Amino acid sequence: MPILGDFAGFEWDQGNDAKNWRKHRVTREECEQVLLNAPLLVGYDRRHSRWEDRYYALGRTDRNRLLFLVFCARKDRVRVISARDMSRRERRRYHAL
Repeated sequence: MPILGDFAGFEWDQGNDAKNWRKHRVTREECEQVLLNAPLLVGYDRRHSRWEDRYYALGRTDRNRLLFLVFCARKDRVRVISARDMSRRERRRYHAL
């Protein structure tokens, strides 16, 4: 997958979606905003890519909420697996862009 190069939209899993809201109060809309807003830092998640290629993203919502996402590609769609607020270390890395 050219990381976020030619994706046509998002694919949502209700279980992951509910978990992201319940545990971290992150909405689908916020996840989408992170992947569409700049600056965006994307990397390959080697440790969790056993069955499929997974990526992580550090980015911001339209309201400047700093989020960390884990996602994969499903054909031409992005599937968000998890989302949470960035840690202090991740915020420092993101602000260094």
